[in-house]
Amino acid sequence: MAHMPEGYREWTCFSQTEGSVLVRVPMELVLAFLCLLSSISLVLSVPDHHHGDNSTHHHDYCVLGAGPAGLQMGYFLSRSQRDYIILERNAGPGSFFQKYPRHRKLISINKIYTGRRNKEFNLRHDWNSLLSDRPDLLFQRISRDLYPDADTYPLYLSMFESELGLKVKYGTDVGRVRASDLTGNKSYILTDQHGTDYKCRVLLVSTGLWVPEQVDFVGSDLVEGYESISTDPEEYKDQAVLILGKGNSAFETAQSILGRASRIHLYSPSPVRLAWQTHYVGDLRAVNNELLDTYQLKSLDGLVEGGLEDIAIVHRRREEGKMRTGKKRPGTSSDRKEQFYLTLSELLDGSKSANITAENLPGYHDDNFSLRQPYDRVIRCLGFRFNFTIFDGLARLPHSTCARGRLPAVTAWYEGRGNSNLFILGTAAHSRDYRTSAGGFIHGFRYTVRAVHKVLEQRYHNNAWPATRLSTSQLLSWILKRVNEASGPYQMFGVLGDIILLQGAHCEYLEEFPVQALPQFSALSGRRISEHGLLVVVMQYGLNHTNTLGPGRAESEWTKAWKSNFLHPVIYYYPTLPTEKDMRQRPVGWPLPRPDAVHHMVEDFLTEWDQPISHSQPLRRFLEHCLKTDLRAFYAESCFRLSLTNRKPPLFCRQGYLNKEGFVGNSHLWQHAREAGLMPAHQGSVIPADDGLFSEYLPHAGATVTSTIDFDL
Repeated sequence: MAHMPEGYREWTCFSQTEGSVLVRVPMELVLAFLCLLSSISLVLSVPDHHHGDNSTHHHDYCVLGAGPAGLQMGYFLSRSQRDYIILERNAGPGSFFQKYPRHRKLISINKIYTGRRNKEFNLRHDWNSLLSDRPDLLFQRISRDLYPDADTYPLYLSMFESELGLKVKYGTDVGRVRASDLTGNKSYILTDQHGTDYKCRVLLVSTGLWVPEQVDFVGSDLVEGYESISTDPEEYKDQAVLILGKGNSAFETAQSILGRASRIHLYSPSPVRLAWQTHYVGDLRAVNNELLDTYQLKSLDGLVEGGLEDIAIVHRRREEGKMRTGKKRPGTSSDRKEQFYLTLSELLDGSKSANITAENLPGYHDDNFSLRQPYDRVIRCLGFRFNFTIFDGLARLPHSTCARGRLPAVTAWYEGRGNSNLFILGTAAHSRDYRTSAGGFIHGFRYTVRAVHKVLEQRYHNNAWPATRLSTSQLLSWILKRVNEASGPYQMFGVLGDIILLQGAHCEYLEEFPVQALPQFSALSGRRISEHGLLVVVMQYGLNHTNTLGPGRAESEWTKAWKSNFLHPVIYYYPTLPTEKDMRQRPVGWPLPRPDAVHHMVEDFLTEWDQPISHSQPLRRFLEHCLKTDLRAFYAESCFRLSLTNRKPPLFCRQGYLNKEGFVGNSHLWQHAREAGLMPAHQGSVIPADDGLFSEYLPHAGATVTSTIDFDL
């Protein structure tokens, strides 16, 4: 063995061409190489903000699900530069819409042409776009149909995600969520299919409802599910079909086969509820209700009410013989080997569908039983429920008391009940306004997601709820502006409202606060209530359940505005914040407790609350009553006269003088002042108020509503 020079070390290297090769390397290079490896190892072993040991990823916010609610929250978190990740189990966003609705027509309105250019107003009639600071990032870029094809919505969500650069990790199927509560402050650990953990300070669940709702009854295994039925109408040709359910999925299915099936019956415990009667967009929409025509015009289809838990679906093969004597009905299908009967489980011998006889059927006891004839298919269309199964231990979510427990229970600010730092977003949070507003739908929950983000900013980053500071004289015009164009309170009627904190000569205007969270207002918003109290502006439907298409369905007299049936603004005044007890004891159907004063703005056929007699003047008088001050706008000469004759001139005049806006006058007064030498001649270039341009002066004076009506009435 040759002697190795001092300061060298031998290394054995392997070459594919030369085999093992002995290489002598200077010690300096060896030490340098080892130091480099050590440095790399140290960097990789020290957990940064996002990655840790044992495949654990750390984030401040984890958003579970990349549907519309998840992407909407991702936008707000990205805009505020927070550390977040969106975890999605599928390969792209909005995977629900890749399968549902099964017959591929959305029932969310995409009304592009409104005659307005006001983007905020137009969102009132755009039920698909998400909120962003990009005015071009609207759904109409993908589809211009009033009721778009469902395939277009994942395309829109992909565009939204990519153009805003949202942080989404696809192919991450979270199968377990558990909570860590070592310090009394919960954090959450999410584990995916690869065993990788994601630990977050705040968990935002936006998984939606995708687990098919099922009811356990005898023969339920014989029923086809909405999630798996064929969507080819030809497969239902000349078949009798029984559909369990009377929601939009049931009617959508019925409508698709209406021209092929021999008869279609819909069965459920509740009568059909029409959205245009209930004002709830989750009820049956007109776009799906053609079967109502064939039912009411007696063309073989129909609706029947009855409980689901007590029924049984039984079958008998045709070749085993007829169940009842009699001739074969003309026009019935004969190409299927078995048919199904609906009966009551109590009539079955031992509750076994195989022991079926004529005596087991209700028609044996009541020969006029509605569903006595057999069916070729029975289809379950009962909607969907939240997936509770992935939440373990301390992270387990309680069921809500509404919607048959299909939804998780949440607080008024959308935090899971008993689960601090876990918020429910989107359709899954609909338990707060189930059947009363639009929180279960995109055009509603895009605003509740924005409200939740404001709660997060206050709680975790000490950023108070955004507010606009106004002089009290501006309040009337600001309220009129909001009720005529704001889309959030318009869509989330009775749930999100504008809060006005009165502070004497000024006020703070907060937009779209969840009104049922008013008892926790200060903690959630970071703002305080003064001794002057607060106003709450909400949109409401009337409680008078009248014929929505009959005579007298609308109220046009402003003195009877409280009788309004359709959507209209309502303003509540409270000297102090309502308490939790007040909220619990509020009148049935009211979004808020009884106030010290309330004002209804009469409903308007055009939804334009801007008329001086019917809208502006009654609102002004209500505000004056609550604020105990005069909110009228005056010409300058009237302010001058009132200043000379009253100890306390109207607020409009006082603020004008404080702003050094002075004495405007009219052409006669200007001419008189110049002739008397009271004003220099060059001021004659100022256009006097009675030349029709006084409205241009009003914004500088703190108001936008002119005195065009008789305020002394």
